[in-house]
Amino acid sequence: MKLLFAHGWGFDSTFWAPLAALLPAWPHAIDDCGYFGAPHEPRIEGPFVAVTHSFGTMRVLAAPPPGLAGIIAINGFERFTALPGRPGVPVRVLDRMLRRFEIEPRAVLTEFHRSCGSDATFGEDEIDPARLHADLLRLRDAAPPIPRVPVLALHGGRDPLLPAAMREATFAGARISRMIHDKGGHLLPLEAPELCAAAVRGMVEGVA
Repeated sequence: MKLLFAHGWGFDSTFWAPLAALLPAWPHAIDDCGYFGAPHEPRIEGPFVAVTHSFGTMRVLAAPPPGLAGIIAINGFERFTALPGRPGVPVRVLDRMLRRFEIEPRAVLTEFHRSCGSDATFGEDEIDPARLHADLLRLRDAAPPIPRVPVLALHGGRDPLLPAAMREATFAGARISRMIHDKGGHLLPLEAPELCAAAVRGMVEGVA
């Protein structure tokens, strides 16, 4: 069994360092959207479990590689914005971000990180606005289907980005288990890597 790591919007492959270090028993494939440098889409063969964060969950769901055996969706979701009868973040919030992003991309990215609990900063030439903008559009509009594999949804009870009703409604109809870290926010792989590692081990052992 292998592990495929997929990060969220505004982050990169280095996001996974604390969690990946706790999971040396399985080969790692760690993707990178190229928001801050060269993109990297790793090739993965054979059965694997996807370990996803936030928007990274939507990315894997949109194009699941062959061999997907299960998903650990950390702070994850299959749709971000609300629809009639389906809780989520209001579309107007993303529209406002998109309009401002076209003028002040670094400011929007920095504020997003602050809202997540990250204090990262970004220099003049450190970001790829086109890639970030394209995926911000996907974050607003996409709703990929859920593969028929086991899903473990691990959420923070104090996640400032995902409303409680949205967290409870994610992955409806899937073969899903849920875990809540009551004191956790939106960056559980950084805030509670040991908890996330235990969840990954449980998933791998369950599908192996």
